Amino acid sequence: MKIPFFQVDAFTSKLFSGNPAAVCPLEKWLGDKQLQAIAAENNLSETSFFVRQEDGYELRWFTPTTEIDLCGHATLASAFVIWDYLGDNSEILKFKTRSGLLSVQRREDLLAMSFPVLAPRQCESPAELWEALGHAPGEIWSAGESEESGNYMAVFETEKEVRSLKPNLHLLRQLENMGVIVTAAGKTADFVSRYFAPSFGIPEDPVTGSTHCTLVPYWADRLGKKQLHALQVSSRGGELFCEYHADRVIIAGRAVRYLEGTIYL
Repeated sequence: MKIPFFQVDAFTSKLFSGNPAAVCPLEKWLGDKQLQAIAAENNLSETSFFVRQEDGYELRWFTPTTEIDLCGHATLASAFVIWDYLGDNSEILKFKTRSGLLSVQRREDLLAMSFPVLAPRQCESPAELWEALGHAPGEIWSAGESEESGNYMAVFETEKEVRSLKPNLHLLRQLENMGVIVTAAGKTADFVSRYFAPSFGIPEDPVTGSTHCTLVPYWADRLGKKQLHALQVSSRGGELFCEYHADRVIIAGRAVRYLEGTIYL
């Protein structure tokens, strides 16, 4: 069996920055073990798989270790491949996912995704989180169906603090939550962030669209504005253009192809 393979840098217009995602179009679904094995072999933070249907696409995302419920950069990369290399001329792409129906629309050189809001709520900080971060944040929030699932979000005073963090990944791996978002107001953007999820095989994610489902409502409320410019200040870095619409978040960015090939099974 031959499977087309694309590697795309998402949330950037320059190679070797943004977040690399593997994109694998399928004619029909493979077994879960095969999908997971391919994602592990690709060894990128996420591999997306999709199958075309009459009214859109069914889309799934895998880290090297597990399937996940929501992924921004691999959705952006999938839309980029569908439009630029698979010949779909639809104005809006619709994806059926574990997080419901997602859509992507072209806005000149940006690809704008409509994602659900994952609103944050303040919570108690476990001692392990403070110790793992090595620096005390001003606020701790959580996002997810409960405080036992989802992400922690640590809010710091300055962009410099976020950039300089060197968390203890071994301690972060012991937390029950999926990952830890760290964020602060930005100097040249409305806000900056980083994201760590070592328990899911992702020590630090270069650029994370899904965390902005939480970051955008927080910063929209704090800054009193609906349109937000965001930077993820990992070593690769990425740029996101966001809008807050009650129960939906628009997350837009650019993408560039790095690699195209074939997987042989």
